[in-house]
Amino acid sequence: MASSSSSSSLSPPGVPMELHVTNREKLLSSLRHELSHSSRPLHGFVFLQGGDEQTRHDTDHIELFRQESFFAYLFGVREPGFYGAIDIVTGNSILFAPRLPSDYAVWLGEIKPLSHFKKRYMVSMVYYTDEITGILHDQFQGSGKPLLFLLHGLNTDSNNYAKPAEFEGVDKFEKDLTTLHPILTECRVLKSDKELALIQFANDISSEAHVEVMRKTRVGMKEYQLESMFLHHTYMYGGCRHCSYTCICATGENSSVLHYGHAAAPNDRALEDGDMALLDMGAEYHFYGSDITCSFPVNGKFTSDQSLIYNAVLDAHDAVISTMKPGVNWVDMHLLAEKIVLESLKKGCIIVGNVDDMMAERLGAVFMPHGLGHFLGIDTHDPGGYLKGLERRKEPGLRSLRTVRELQGGMVITVEPGCYFIDALLLPAMESSNTSRFFNQEVIGRFKCFGGVRIESDVHVTASGCKNMTNCPRKIWEIEAVMAGEPWPLVKTL
Repeated sequence: MASSSSSSSLSPPGVPMELHVTNREKLLSSLRHELSHSSRPLHGFVFLQGGDEQTRHDTDHIELFRQESFFAYLFGVREPGFYGAIDIVTGNSILFAPRLPSDYAVWLGEIKPLSHFKKRYMVSMVYYTDEITGILHDQFQGSGKPLLFLLHGLNTDSNNYAKPAEFEGVDKFEKDLTTLHPILTECRVLKSDKELALIQFANDISSEAHVEVMRKTRVGMKEYQLESMFLHHTYMYGGCRHCSYTCICATGENSSVLHYGHAAAPNDRALEDGDMALLDMGAEYHFYGSDITCSFPVNGKFTSDQSLIYNAVLDAHDAVISTMKPGVNWVDMHLLAEKIVLESLKKGCIIVGNVDDMMAERLGAVFMPHGLGHFLGIDTHDPGGYLKGLERRKEPGLRSLRTVRELQGGMVITVEPGCYFIDALLLPAMESSNTSRFFNQEVIGRFKCFGGVRIESDVHVTASGCKNMTNCPRKIWEIEAVMAGEPWPLVKTL
């Protein structure tokens, strides 16, 4: 971690392409097992289409390209326009690169030979995309049309479907659209040591950037200045050109807007004395991301009300992390977080009554409408949250969970409890015959413009417990010390 000066103790690590070799081997092993188990022949090709560059609407402005995530997982290719295949019989991996026009060398740089991609991405063979049909027919060792296992399946976070590869000559192949997606998705759920190392670096540089922003925040600044400081630090010292998601830099009432920071709410409010800041920001390094939220008072000192809400969320955050281990159900962790927040709000006289009765009426979802956390990896909301047969819960709060699975060693999942004062949820609950009795009307009015608090860490589930990969000031005294100029981590004194 950095000292109190504007620098960094970190530098971008090298990226071993063996990471993607291992990912391909993992997929191949799982796919072969599934085919054998279902008495299907072990032949054909896994075949994926990488992402293409996109222009801004009808203009010639090319948006900065970021690879499609499944393709990134298997091949690690950063360039657009590629296809990739894995031969199920031999295990050979084949990349197909676009055949670039000669004037590419004038405008965009050297046209790399195919040998460059073979060496860089550690694949068996590289050809051009206009050779796909011929090469795969030549490589195929079965009879009849070669079989392609194409990627097609539902992303349960977006409700969008993965798009199967399209190319000229695809009609000359047999196609399987159902086998690959669930197997490849499940491969992404459990991280290898090399994947964990990249997620850890993304966490390290993002944690350091959060501390830097926390230290430099001042009343009168604009929210976008906090975003700018984070983006600068992670790019300048971490080489992170991409963020995992659009930065949420919410202060005051904006901190109750769960996904603030979008084009219609663009982190543009001025910070006022007495505001809480909720900063949800994470950098991405070689496709692998981080997702970290810090909440703190912009003037550097917590009020009693701010301390009450903050500690309610921190206690939930810490209790979940101390309970996490393989076999623990994620729904139970969400309910644990809800219950701890409600118990704290009751102690603070914001709500009254029996906490178990509140839980039964789903009062926790009024204060924390989102799920406790989500898988993290190449995507911020990494896929695999709902295995076949797992149903999304219907109740408020629980229906927002991005997974309902039991934890397994190798998962990386965010722990992000929150407590928000959202009029759109509070007012109906305060008027409802089922829940109105729980609210202390006199006290809760004090929190009308409070906003909210979220504390989010990225947690690796280990064989016997878990490891918090995020390293930010969390306790109130730590935050106040860092905002007063102390180095982080804090130097222990007698």
